[in-house]
Amino acid sequence: MLAELFATDNDAALTMLRLAFGLIFFPHGAQKMLGWFGGRGFNGYEHYLMQVRGVPAPFAVLAILAEFFGALGLILGLLSRVAALGIATNMVVAISLAGRRSSGRRRLITRTFNN
Repeated sequence: MLAELFATDNDAALTMLRLAFGLIFFPHGAQKMLGWFGGRGFNGYEHYLMQVRGVPAPFAVLAILAEFFGALGLILGLLSRVAALGIATNMVVAISLAGRRSSGRRRLITRTFNN
């Protein structure tokens, strides 16, 4: 099992895909972890997740760490499968939270364009 985590394929397409996803997610993770690119930084984003979104503290910390270190892992090729799992889990939770939050907004937009 451990060998599968460290195994790599010599496939240029998968490498390019891994790099692309890592480069896409790195700015988002850096916003949350370091406050770069106009982000809130670790404490600010953790506070936002806990106070505004209602996410428990351990999961808020895991979300920040998964997005930042997951992106670095994808870019550098370190434990890419674990990094991709962390980012994918983070995105599934983010989509579910965003869908729950914006359902009223979707109805407003739909009503506006259908009238």
